[in-house]
Amino acid sequence: MRRWSVPALLVAALMAVGALRAVEPPSAPGPVASPGSTPMPRSAPQPAFDTFQAEVMSTTVRVTLPRSPGAAAQAEAVFALFRDVDARMSEWKETSPLAAVNREAGRRPVPVPADLRAVVQRGADIANLTSGAFDPTWAALWGLWDFRSPDPEVPSAADISTRTALVDHSRLVIDEAAGTVFLPAEGMKIGLGGIAKGHALDRSVELLEGLGVDSFMIQAGGQVAARGRRGARPWRIGVRDPRGGRDDVWASLDLENASASTSGDYESYFVRDGVRYHHILDPRTGRPSTGTWSVTVLSPDATLADALSTAFMVMDPEEGRRLAQRLSDVEAVWVLAGGEVLATRGIATRLRRLHTPATTPSR
Repeated sequence: MRRWSVPALLVAALMAVGALRAVEPPSAPGPVASPGSTPMPRSAPQPAFDTFQAEVMSTTVRVTLPRSPGAAAQAEAVFALFRDVDARMSEWKETSPLAAVNREAGRRPVPVPADLRAVVQRGADIANLTSGAFDPTWAALWGLWDFRSPDPEVPSAADISTRTALVDHSRLVIDEAAGTVFLPAEGMKIGLGGIAKGHALDRSVELLEGLGVDSFMIQAGGQVAARGRRGARPWRIGVRDPRGGRDDVWASLDLENASASTSGDYESYFVRDGVRYHHILDPRTGRPSTGTWSVTVLSPDATLADALSTAFMVMDPEEGRRLAQRLSDVEAVWVLAGGEVLATRGIATRLRRLHTPATTPSR
C-alpha cells in the first residue's frame, strides 16, 4: 500500500491510466481589492487528505481519505474488502466459487456465498433491464477474441455463432433456498468483470460510512465512488478522451454522494482493414460493439453504474439515453463514433467541457 500526500495526488491522478481519474479543482484566485475597498478575508485553509493505493482486482484501487491517524487502517480495510470480493467473484481465479460454478456447467448446481448469488442475480436483473446488452453469461465468449495477441484474428462467423448460443441469462438457475447457482448447459460461463468492481465500491462506501468517515473518494480503474466533499469543494473527476492520449481529459464532472463508471473501446483492441475490434462485446452477437467510443454513467449505485456503462456501449445510444432518463438515479454521457457527444438532461448541465473529443486517434 502506498500513501500519497495531497500535492502528489494531483500528479498521480494526471498520470492515471483509467478512463476516470481524480482531478484537483483549480485553486480559487486570491481576493482582489478595488481602490478604497476593504480587502476580503482569505478563505479558511482546506482540510488535508491522503491517498492510499494497492493493486487489487487487476487494477489500481485508490482511496482518498481525510488525514487522520486511522486513515491508513481505513484504507487497508477497503483493500481487504476488494480482495475478499475478488476471491469469491473472479471468474479467472480457479479457487473462487464462481469458477466452480463455471466448471460444473451442465452437471450440477454449486453452493456459493450469499453475496455472490446476490451479484449474479443483480446481473440477471440488469440483463432484463437492458434487453441483454449486459449479460453475466457473456463469459461463454472467452477465448473467442484475443485482443492481446501480437497477431490477433477475427473469429469465423461459425465460431461466433456457436459461442453466442451459450450466452443466455434467462437460463441461469439461482436457488436461494439451496444456496446454489447452476448453469444448465456445458460451455456456459458467468463473468462478473462488468459488475463486481461496482459491488466492491458499494460495499466499501458502506464500510467507510460505518467507520464514521463522511468525506472520501475511491477509484478502481474506470469506476469511482465519492461521498461528501473535499473540504469546501466537490470531488472532481476527469473523463478520458477516447481518441486522445492516455492522459487526455476532454471533460470534468463534479461528484458528491455519487458514483461514476466509464467504459470505452480504447483499452484492448486491434485494427483490421480499418475496423477497430475491441474488448467490449455485444453478448447478443458475440462481436465488439459499434457506434459508441465511450460512455460515462453517474448513479449513487456503483453496481448499477458499472453494469450500465458496459450496456450503454452496446445499446443504440438513443435507446440507452431513453433508458437512463426513465431511471430516477442515472445520468450518462456518450462519445459517439466521430466524436459527437450525447448526454442525458441532468449530466449535460454538470459537464465541464475542456475541449471537443478528438475525431481521430492520437496514437
